[in-house]
Amino acid sequence: MKIGFLQFNPVFNEPEANMKKLRKMITAESSEYDLLVLPELSNSGYLFSSIEEVKNSAEEIPVGPFCTMLAEIAAQKEVYFVSGVCEKDGKDIYNSSILVQPDGFIHTYRKTHLFNEEKKWFSPGNTGFEVYIISGKFGEVKIGMMICFDWIFPESARTLALKGSQIICHPSNLVLSYCQSAMFTRAVENRVFTITANRTGKERNSENELTFTGESIIVDPKGNYLARAGKDDECIAITEIDPEHANDKDVTPLNNIFEDRRPEMYND
Repeated sequence: MKIGFLQFNPVFNEPEANMKKLRKMITAESSEYDLLVLPELSNSGYLFSSIEEVKNSAEEIPVGPFCTMLAEIAAQKEVYFVSGVCEKDGKDIYNSSILVQPDGFIHTYRKTHLFNEEKKWFSPGNTGFEVYIISGKFGEVKIGMMICFDWIFPESARTLALKGSQIICHPSNLVLSYCQSAMFTRAVENRVFTITANRTGKERNSENELTFTGESIIVDPKGNYLARAGKDDECIAITEIDPEHANDKDVTPLNNIFEDRRPEMYND
């Protein structure tokens, strides 16, 4: 199975410009993949300063233009996409991730753990962590989604792993220096593949400036880095994996990360 990430620098609050750039990147003939993960809020950019800006970029899932574009390309290339999107649902705005299937169906995950000023603009996610089966010439594979700051809560990845996820897709807009290193741990402690698709560049408004850290990564169940982008690269990176490796939860002949759990001892 060929999996990968796309790393780019979105134009803040200009969904059409971002769609144009992404379409060019993901339809390039040189890019062959089964599953491609895009960054958090790929249609909108990140550093909002007003609710009007948020609403300008938000769209309904699955009928919005960004979702429609990915669904069209997924059908043409017979591939799957996971991407962050600024979602509008009635009066609520969510920081969401979508899983786009070749048949046009779109699954939605809404970010559980909002970071810093995201709490000003987005409603807390209400979907929970679910696992989905994707299929193709690579067979059937179980994948889950989490978004950026979800990484700091071990329960996020663990919940997906316990539900059978072999690949955790992680659209991100990372700004803290140690996030990528932490994804090594999430992969190893759950014995899963992780795909962190980060963005690059800077954004600023009248009050704040953020520098995004790039360095998107793919990590395997034993902690090997299979792909890594530079800090400022706008690129697609693809690697080939055997998802079955994520089904082996044995650390030693006598230790299994699930069978050795003792939930009765994990009282908070």
